[in-house]
Amino acid sequence: MSGAELGLRLRERDLSVAPAALNLIENRSPDRREEIAALLAEVAPARLGSEAPGHVIGITGPPGAGKSTLLSALLATWRASARSVAVLAVDPSSKRSGGALLGDRARIGTDPADRGVFIRSMAAGERLGGLAPATRAAALALSAAFDLVVIETVGVGQSETAVAEAADTVAVIVQPGSGDTLQFLKSGIMEIPDVLVVTKADLGQIAQRARRDLHAALRSLGARNTRVVAVSSLEPSTGIDDLVAALDAHRAELDVGAHRARARRLGALEDFRSEYGDAGLRAVGGRRAAERWLAEQDPALDALALARGLEARAKR
Repeated sequence: MSGAELGLRLRERDLSVAPAALNLIENRSPDRREEIAALLAEVAPARLGSEAPGHVIGITGPPGAGKSTLLSALLATWRASARSVAVLAVDPSSKRSGGALLGDRARIGTDPADRGVFIRSMAAGERLGGLAPATRAAALALSAAFDLVVIETVGVGQSETAVAEAADTVAVIVQPGSGDTLQFLKSGIMEIPDVLVVTKADLGQIAQRARRDLHAALRSLGARNTRVVAVSSLEPSTGIDDLVAALDAHRAELDVGAHRARARRLGALEDFRSEYGDAGLRAVGGRRAAERWLAEQDPALDALALARGLEARAKR
């Protein structure tokens, strides 16, 4: 099936083509580039007539904070309301094969027979930012077909702020009693989240203290509409419905068109810089010149088309 056909099927919300679409998007062979471009063009706002309807959610947090357990509980709640979900779990890369080391099919609890859920582990590779090179493109493509697209990233740190550019809504997971609040304040990660999630609410006072500390940290950084939700993924789970409501509320308040247009421009610039380095930026007049040119382009163009436009300018 061609890239254009895969894109058309995604536009028609055919969830069954998601594996083939991701296989193509992750293919780094130069001879597949035109097929990837054709697929992405089919699901871009320019072809859809509007932004893709799926809600792209970034979930990040330190190792061991309970991201996968929480995601299992979220999946159960979303599926109970018949919402389709795609999960892009960005895992550390194997130095030998280049593939993802952690198998999220094993870490996230789902029903293998449920066709409304698609989970894909993506190798982070060597690029900083906590995202695999193809993550942005994959999220764009899948958001045309799925109600929700979740990007789960490895760890937390300043280099992982890229998830905020790829997602509509970012949730940062905090484990009570672990010192995460202080680490967030030191690293600047508190500037990112739209929702802060305190896990293990069943720990009682320790979890409530973490929640209070996060509210205080947010106040110290100035007014920001960041929701703080305490959850427990134990059976019976608590706070999951509140978290779903918080994620939905943020999306309802967001100017999705403006946010995604900016994200596509930033993604195009990062992809171009990753491919051509500082020499490429100099060829287009520097980073600021590249940003000005991107700002002048049709906001409905996908990131790959914008990156190729920068390539054409660099070769003049």
